[in-house]
Amino acid sequence: MELAIQILHVLVAVFLVLVILLQAGKGAGVGAAFGGAGSQTVFGGRGAQTFLGKLTTAGAAIFFVTSLLLSHLSSAPGRSVLEGVSAPAEAAVEQASEAAPAEAAPSEAETAPAEAPAGEPAAVPSEPSE
Repeated sequence: MELAIQILHVLVAVFLVLVILLQAGKGAGVGAAFGGAGSQTVFGGRGAQTFLGKLTTAGAAIFFVTSLLLSHLSSAPGRSVLEGVSAPAEAAVEQASEAAPAEAAPSEAETAPAEAPAGEPAAVPSEPSE
C-alpha cells in the first residue's frame, strides 16, 4: 500500500509542475503557447484560468493528503528511516580496531632481545597489554 501511495505522490507532483507551468502569469509563461494568454481560445475566454485553477487546487489537495499519509506510515512504532544503515561511529570503531593491531605491531628492532653481558640472561620483551 505504501508503494502505491508513493507512486501516486510522485505522479501528482509531476502533474502539479505541468499544470502550474501551463497557467498564464504576468508574463504569460508557457500557457501562451496553448492559447492561455491573450485570446485564451483553448478553454474559452475565462475558462482556462478557472479550469487550471481547479486542477491545481485538486492536485495540491491530493499532494497534501499523500504527504500526510506517507509521513504517518513512516512514523509507525518500531520503524526507522535508518533501518539497515550502520552508524558511522560504529563503523569507525570497527575499522580502527581492525587496523590497530597491524599499526601497533612492533618492528624487528624493537622485538630483538637486548644483548646481555656474559653470564646474564637476555631480556625478554614483554607483550603489550590491551
